[in-house]
Amino acid sequence: MKTSSPKKMAMIISLITIAISGIGQIIFYYPIETNHFLKLIFLLMLIFVCIYIIVFYLLNNFIFEKINPIYKTIHNINTPEKELKFKLEDKDIISEINTEVKAWAVKKTREIDSLKELANYRKEFLGNVSHELKTPIFNIQGYILTLLDGGLYDSTINRKYLEKTEKSINRMISIVRDLESITQLEAGVLNLSISDFDVVKLVEDIFESQELKNKDKNITLTIKNRPERPILVHADKEQIDRLLTNLIINSINYGRSEGVTEISFLEMGDNILIEIADDGSGIPKNEIPRIFERFYRVEKSRTRNSGGTGLGLAIVKHIIEAHNQTINVRSTINEGTCFAFTLEKSKK
Repeated sequence: MKTSSPKKMAMIISLITIAISGIGQIIFYYPIETNHFLKLIFLLMLIFVCIYIIVFYLLNNFIFEKINPIYKTIHNINTPEKELKFKLEDKDIISEINTEVKAWAVKKTREIDSLKELANYRKEFLGNVSHELKTPIFNIQGYILTLLDGGLYDSTINRKYLEKTEKSINRMISIVRDLESITQLEAGVLNLSISDFDVVKLVEDIFESQELKNKDKNITLTIKNRPERPILVHADKEQIDRLLTNLIINSINYGRSEGVTEISFLEMGDNILIEIADDGSGIPKNEIPRIFERFYRVEKSRTRNSGGTGLGLAIVKHIIEAHNQTINVRSTINEGTCFAFTLEKSKK
């Protein structure tokens, strides 16, 4: 029975009342005789019982009337009133409700903050998607209208505009595919096909496939201290191919002309640490926590000139997390950026 329970409060009030009454009776009315003293004790006990019953009933109903809606709201329960009243009558209900209201308020504040954050994220995300899709759509519209207005029969522009239209369509397809991939990764419906493969050989194949894209900047793609033997990892080869491709393309897009992109491998217990470093413009320190967000771009003025969808790093993060691994970023302005992640080493 707690200090603020209705029973305890009724008892305290009753005891105080009979104490005052008893002292008053002794001082002003009763001589100290055994017979009179016994009558006084009996009278005080009777007063105590009556006051206790009345006070307990009034307090219990008053407190329950005020507390009941709060208690039901906090705990989201629909208990019958009699059962709930019996459940609460021995509790330190005032202190308990006070504590629970504070905890409930903190919880609801966090939920509201989370909802506001999600609403802002949703708003930003929809704005980014519409912005990403708007450019290729308007381009396609312009090319087709030009062709329909007579350009289709002009041999100097018809093929050129059709090729540009195809390029814009491919960009839209790439954005949609990347969004689909992220959705699958976040929902956990993308089943990984785990196998053992040589990650060094995979990097070399990606280097070869990016030769054409790298032609304009002429960035040197190299493996630091190339291992003499294969480095086998236990992962989904297709997804790791995509991850490495995104990071290498990112280093090409944001690296400096005639620069270097260097990949290194380091054994760390049961894992292999892979680092992809460039000597490009770098990322401001305050921007690093956001670079894995969908469509987030460090340089807003660069817009879509880099040719990416703005989803590459978001996909990278989800692929790493799907493998129960981690990825980190180190960057210095005008010196370059390094992405480092781990993969499970093959047991073979």
